[in-house]
Amino acid sequence: MPLYRDSGVVLRTHKLGEADRIITVLTRGRGKIRTVAKGVRRTKSKFGARLEPGMHVDLQCYEGRNLDTVTQTESIDAWGDVIARDYARWTAATAILETADRLTEEHEPALQQYHLLAGALRSLAQGDHAAELVLDAYLLRSLAVAGWAPSFHDCARCGDEGPHRAFHVASGGVVCRSCRVPGANAPAPETLTLLASLLAGDWVVADASLDRHRREGSGLTAAFLQWHLERGVLSLRHVDRTQPQRTG
Repeated sequence: MPLYRDSGVVLRTHKLGEADRIITVLTRGRGKIRTVAKGVRRTKSKFGARLEPGMHVDLQCYEGRNLDTVTQTESIDAWGDVIARDYARWTAATAILETADRLTEEHEPALQQYHLLAGALRSLAQGDHAAELVLDAYLLRSLAVAGWAPSFHDCARCGDEGPHRAFHVASGGVVCRSCRVPGANAPAPETLTLLASLLAGDWVVADASLDRHRREGSGLTAAFLQWHLERGVLSLRHVDRTQPQRTG
């Protein structure tokens, strides 16, 4: 069986038999793969805790007919271990991992998605920004990479130069008065500025935003995500947005 090595982020795991697990990994070079980690659930497993969700690992696998098999693994970054110590960061991370899983296909290269995922988890682990901001920034950027970039300034339907106030999920973002349809929201201008800054990576503006604008922006982001994925990301239900979050 041919061997290969790749780095990747563990997205999720499933039990297999009495001691094995199926590990889903978004890799740098091969896209999303599913591999079997034999004996990983045993106390004396050679893999230890390196194949848990959120871990950044270097893998050696051999190809199988249905599933590949992990033969060696080395930890690159133990993000999952650090993030799991904080509830807000962990719930944000689980939503990020679920979204990455939903937006990628097996064996389809997804280098940009891999870099976005790794960057988001690194930021959560380091506490660079509030967890809710890191989550929404990841969701908006990953959707943009998938071809569904929202517009927060010019009209998403006719291209009329903004800024515009109305936001319509199905139209792709803000819409002008002529294109406004029933059901469009009218978020605060500061909320649209925040979302635009998260999409563009302007953290100076994002970090200075107020909690009420963050909550409103999170609702719009979740609705936009659900519309394009056609069903919600279950992990978003558990994200803690009730308390102001501190960085550091």
